[in-house]
Amino acid sequence: MPTIEARATVDVEPAIAFAISQTHGELRLRWDPFIRAERLLDGKLEQAAGVRTWTRHRWGIAMTSECVSFKRPSNTGMRMTRGPWFLERFAGGWQFRPVEGGGTQVIWRYNFACRPHWLAPIMERIGTIVLQREIRARVRGFAAGCTDPVLIAAVTR
Repeated sequence: MPTIEARATVDVEPAIAFAISQTHGELRLRWDPFIRAERLLDGKLEQAAGVRTWTRHRWGIAMTSECVSFKRPSNTGMRMTRGPWFLERFAGGWQFRPVEGGGTQVIWRYNFACRPHWLAPIMERIGTIVLQREIRARVRGFAAGCTDPVLIAAVTR
């Protein structure tokens, strides 16, 4: 099962970085180039362990995921519960670590497995290339979001 990762250092404290990563709706679209739409399910208003989220990727692919870990302000993790036919499994985790002297190191990891099994080795090689590009762009967008005064104001109210 391939694992991909992207890292960045942002000039905000972990609590703010974590809060920006958990934005939804219009605030999320300000920084997240990965998605076209996203919403929490089951009437939930805020992310927590056990909360499900529906996400539509910018290419139109949709996925439902469940938050499996949520430890503010250091990490959060998710796993796909329903997704595109070619993904057997998809999961990810985001970590936020304080940097000496200020700021936060952000580490995002995804792992996935493709189906059908006979085609998985080729699909996973292609998926690794595509998802590595996507996760890097997403982390760059997140880092830019950590400099956005609108986002910072929204999460520090």
